[in-house]
Amino acid sequence: MHRLSIRFVAFGLLAAFFLFGAVGISSAAAAEPAKKEPFRMPASGVMSEVKPQRQVDETFSRHDLTELEVVDPDLDWAKGVVFRHDIWTLRFDYKPLRMIWIDVPQKSGKAQRKPIYYLVYRVTNVPIADQADQSKYGWMHPVAQKDGSYQVAFQDRPIRFIPELVLESPEFKKAYPDRVIPLAMGPIREREDRRLPNWVDSKKTVPRCPLRNSVEMTGDIKPGESVWGVAMWEDLDPRIDKIDIYVQGLTNAYRWKDDPAKFKPGQKRDEYREKFLKTLRLHFWQPGDQYEQDETELRMGYPGSPDHDWLYLPQF
Repeated sequence: MHRLSIRFVAFGLLAAFFLFGAVGISSAAAAEPAKKEPFRMPASGVMSEVKPQRQVDETFSRHDLTELEVVDPDLDWAKGVVFRHDIWTLRFDYKPLRMIWIDVPQKSGKAQRKPIYYLVYRVTNVPIADQADQSKYGWMHPVAQKDGSYQVAFQDRPIRFIPELVLESPEFKKAYPDRVIPLAMGPIREREDRRLPNWVDSKKTVPRCPLRNSVEMTGDIKPGESVWGVAMWEDLDPRIDKIDIYVQGLTNAYRWKDDPAKFKPGQKRDEYREKFLKTLRLHFWQPGDQYEQDETELRMGYPGSPDHDWLYLPQF
């Protein structure tokens, strides 16, 4: 037989082996039960840590006592009064904003396929011992000294987390509050956390808990504990290019301002006092068209802005 013919025959046998062998292997693999693999932590660089920008100055503020000034403007000791309070801060890590398509039932009885935007994040009550430099997380407690001054003591205590997340379009001035979408939780969990619903980590090999919606996330977080959550949004305007996500509940730092002109004796404080909570803002960019929404178009940050920043806003 000619050498060239021998080569063709050998090549054909080899191709047949790989073709039918692969089919046999695939069939055998399909027959085996699925293994309960523990969740693998995201690779380095997937999660983004938010810089808390915590300041000792947040433990006190200076204000005039509006209630007394209106009654007697000559009360000098009621001016520039220092108010001190404990401040706590949680660590916030998040993955890029993602999208998943879900068939949502309508009133007509038919299902409509919708894009659900979602944000997976982790909240941690970081212990003081785990922080090398000046504590960025945990509790700051002002302690009075004998000379009348105050020093801040850093403490480990449980922190109650009540998440408030709002997605906003700065272009179209539209706001979308975080929603609990039961039909989306299953596919999102399957995509982000591959563990089976009834699987028990008996060997304690999984370093994190399952994904929780915003309602399930509410509760106390102990020092050293991390909780994973997911925020969801639906029915977004498809024309949106720039996306801002505001997060409240990561710290209890706040500012407030009184309007003496609105004060009346016996009046509720919220009628003449405006309170602003320290709020995290995440920036995302979706530079596509409104006709073909695709997750690959979602990017962190948009031109002319950082990935995130902090500001003080009224409570949602």
